[in-house]
Amino acid sequence: MIKVENVHKSFGEEKILEGISTVFEKGKTNLIIGQSGSGKTVLLKCLLGLFEPEEGLIYYEDKAIQNMNEEEHRTLREEIGMLFQGGALFDSMTIEENVMFPLRMFSKQKKNEMLERVNEVLARVNLENVNKKYPAEISGGMQKRVSIARAIVNNPKYLFCDEPNSGLDPNTATVIDNLIQEITHEYDITTVVVSHDMNSVMEIGESIVLLKNGKLVWKGTNDDIFKTDNKDVTNFVYSSNLFKKIRDIQLKEG
Repeated sequence: MIKVENVHKSFGEEKILEGISTVFEKGKTNLIIGQSGSGKTVLLKCLLGLFEPEEGLIYYEDKAIQNMNEEEHRTLREEIGMLFQGGALFDSMTIEENVMFPLRMFSKQKKNEMLERVNEVLARVNLENVNKKYPAEISGGMQKRVSIARAIVNNPKYLFCDEPNSGLDPNTATVIDNLIQEITHEYDITTVVVSHDMNSVMEIGESIVLLKNGKLVWKGTNDDIFKTDNKDVTNFVYSSNLFKKIRDIQLKEG
């Protein structure tokens, strides 16, 4: 569980986050959504400790990251998995080496133990016999699954995903969404996904916060989206043709 209490963040005179308070729940896919410039990425970087808020606290379980000592920060970094927007695989490394990279950084395992774990997580994301290939030799969807394998190889307690479906076709995006949700439930991880993709919202939005102009203006689930009269929500989601079609069907059936 991650708790955010009254977080404010500015750059110079520009206020980016204004009084954000919410909870990201363990064992659920928690989505942060909003238009460009709403503060999603800045909030994510605050959660990761890359930006320090001027006001407010961010708790991992019962410990605020602002109050952690160096050793506690290191421990927290080892408990975090990160899925970057572009995948961020190392082109010069094989798939096996990419997935093993966090183990080399943070664990004291022997080579055969690391390799065993690499093979476990590659199998979990339905990728086998790709160990010696390089990222350029596999598809974009496969690269994203490799990135997920790398993100979970250290058995993280917390998983952060920044626009995980960026650049993927709809079918592949759904596969990635489902995989993120399956892993979240299977390992009981606190997963936070930054997205503007309504397909992701409807597929895996178990807990959703909507940001607008640096403020949290709505919180709910993907089911709640069909029931809310919140204008910020409807203005955001009606930009999606998918949402329009689904809502029309819901209205006809209801």
